[in-house]
Amino acid sequence: MPMYKVRPFHRVGGEVLAEQLPTCMYRLPSLHRRPPPAVSPPPQVRARERREEVDPSLQALESRQEEILKRLYELKSAVDGLSKMIQTPDADFDVTNIIQTNECSPLTTNGADLDLMLGKDYGALKDIVINANPSLPPLSLLVLHSLLCERYKVLSAVHTHSSVKSVPENLLKCFGEQTKKQPRHEYQLGFTLIWKDVPKPQMKFSIQTMCPIEGEGNIARFLFSLFGQKYNAVTSTLIDSWVDTAIFQLKEGSSKEKGAVLRSMNAALGKTSWLVGNELTVADIVAWCALQQTGSANAAPANVQKWMKSCENLAPFSSVMKLLK
Repeated sequence: MPMYKVRPFHRVGGEVLAEQLPTCMYRLPSLHRRPPPAVSPPPQVRARERREEVDPSLQALESRQEEILKRLYELKSAVDGLSKMIQTPDADFDVTNIIQTNECSPLTTNGADLDLMLGKDYGALKDIVINANPSLPPLSLLVLHSLLCERYKVLSAVHTHSSVKSVPENLLKCFGEQTKKQPRHEYQLGFTLIWKDVPKPQMKFSIQTMCPIEGEGNIARFLFSLFGQKYNAVTSTLIDSWVDTAIFQLKEGSSKEKGAVLRSMNAALGKTSWLVGNELTVADIVAWCALQQTGSANAAPANVQKWMKSCENLAPFSSVMKLLK
């Protein structure tokens, strides 16, 4: 019996032929030939197929994730706002009362104007923080706050610093009654007033990069600039002159200086409806508030009396009048 079997050879026409043996272990299709292109369905069919393939549980998970991200963004905005107040020495967060936060309606102006004037700050509200002494409240800043509320969506708040023992009730509610809060990121501007024992009003809007602006007149100029009104050099100089006159002579000067300012105002208001030109400026706001605080309103000349009535007919002035009663 043979150990190995060998396939037999075949003889064809006298020639010996062996069996056909394979030349490789596996046979593979040729890669050099392109497969025929597949016919893709129309876009409408593909979109419908994708919608049909989405699992309802996956849709619910995506919706939940979007809601969580939205809440995280709101929380980040709130923390950014609190961090600004904690980082500034002029707004120490040892306040004894957080009085209110109310919403003011915006007009057609959007946040791009504030980005241009205050600088772009991603993910955080633009906060203006003002420290003022309740013994001499800066009425002009309250008027300007009301005007800002007519133009922007303002998140307003009043705080009491621990350096102040007591604040009158009307000053605690100088921005109106507390209303329902909205998410912080939906506002354009933050306006925080802190009643604090300071010699003169102080303001900051960029905590890390600026020194405080001091003085009611300087802060009033800055706030009025947020309305974006442009004046030529002559008009700007006249406005600044009237603001300084109202602060240093009408409000802080002697009786002789006050009389001279009233005569100058009467002469100017005999030519125009407002102190500078035919429209309201920051000079009118500061001068009107100075007259109210010094008690010189009743002794004012005729043109000044008429001008004061024009101011009081505007809503922002009438709201401040309630504080003086």
